Amino acid sequence: MNVVKSFFDRNYKTPLWFKEKRLKEKRFKEKLLKEKLFKEKGYKETQFREKHTSINTNRRNALKSAGGMVALAALPRSAFSKEQSLRFQNIIKTEPWLTLEAVLNHLLPKSPTGPCAKDIQATAYLYNVMYEQPTEKDEKDFIVKGVGWLNGYSNKQLEKAFVYLSFDEKETILRGISGSQAGENWLSTLVSYIFEAMLTPPVYGGNPDGIGWKWLDHKAGFPLPEAGNRYYELPGQQSANQNSNQKNVIASFLQHKSKEQALAKGKKA
Repeated sequence: MNVVKSFFDRNYKTPLWFKEKRLKEKRFKEKLLKEKLFKEKGYKETQFREKHTSINTNRRNALKSAGGMVALAALPRSAFSKEQSLRFQNIIKTEPWLTLEAVLNHLLPKSPTGPCAKDIQATAYLYNVMYEQPTEKDEKDFIVKGVGWLNGYSNKQLEKAFVYLSFDEKETILRGISGSQAGENWLSTLVSYIFEAMLTPPVYGGNPDGIGWKWLDHKAGFPLPEAGNRYYELPGQQSANQNSNQKNVIASFLQHKSKEQALAKGKKA
């Protein structure tokens, strides 16, 4: 089996899990369109955002128009226990989370028209996806490998890791990787989780105090799930083991990094 070494590697083929997710998103969007929940609100996305939301076109606009309800139900408490919160605060200070958070914040930056990635706690939601939810290992590996590929490309082009770039430099780098199939798929995966972070109940890590629902004028279903009663914690559901998942994600990142270093040494030799 050929090993993919970058976003531009010709050995990359769009994986089955990605195709299945996009099909589900397409069906969901068609359902919303059928229910006439998508309406034009006049919000104009940047060309970059439009390019990277080709599957769910103009996500901020789609999010805004997908509401149509009225008030909010009572919200559950934080998604994380005190111990989990401390673990989360520590881990996001390390890679691959420093880069992932920088990408998420760039994909949905501060705007006078609505909440940004930081406001909806997109990083916390992605943390839940990676460590708590029963997400496919291949998808998690792809997200982590993408961080290495992104920093490899950033260092090659600008001699700096992605997190140290200016806003315009980040824009240039993300535009660059979007020209590849792997890069487009990676960015689309992250934007999908931004979409979810704004729409799912706060108990999954994003959408604090229902900020996304408030922006959408959306009334959430009742009762809302609470910690211990999330879909992956229900009887009969296979719950992801948090500690095991965390070790797997970190191990995947370190393994990918060690391969990159070995390749770099081989080229110098």
